[in-house]
Formats: sequence, C-alpha cells, structure tokens
Amino acid sequence: MNVQFKKGVLELCVLVLLDKKDRYGYELVQKISDQIEISEGTVYPLLRRLTKEEFFTTYLQESSEGPPRKYYRLTDKGREYSHQLVEEWKEFTEGVNLLIKEGMSNE
Repeated sequence: MNVQFKKGVLELCVLVLLDKKDRYGYELVQKISDQIEISEGTVYPLLRRLTKEEFFTTYLQESSEGPPRKYYRLTDKGREYSHQLVEEWKEFTEGVNLLIKEGMSNE
C-alpha cells in the first residue's frame, strides 16, 4: 500500500482504537497490523506526539508477561479530535470514491 496513504490514516486508526478501550503500544501495533501493513517504528513516535498534544494520558500496568506496560487513554480533548477526524475521513473518502466511480465509468 502507498506509504503516504498509511501515514495519513495511522493517526485516525490509533485514535479510534483508543476511543472505546485503553491499550498499550504493542497491542495497537498488532491491531493495526491486522488490517494495514505497518512497522512498530511508525506507531511509537505518533503515540509520543499525541500524548504531548494532550490527546492521551498514559499509565503503567503490571503484566504477567514481563515488565509493566504503558497504557494509553484517550482524553476528552482526544475523543473530540477523534470524532472530528472520523467525520472528516467520511467526507474525504466519500468524495474520493465518487471521483473513482466517475473516472472508472469512462472506461
């Protein structure tokens, strides 16, 4: 898949996955990787930036499988931003899909 497509949508994916449930970094990477081919290295800088911008808070939780895990929790500001991005995504993809349909129907 086109790298620019992935970059643009990764932030949205992370935000919507945290909308219903707190998750730790590797869990987010795995969940996104199930649908989109990404590398771990692309998610962690994004998590740091979004935490710095106060869209997330973090906390540590003990793990039975090793050291404590850092969990990310969406803040109210993050939830608002997430919902705004989802609306923008819907409008954007609707427009792109119409253009694709129009372009493909000429063949």
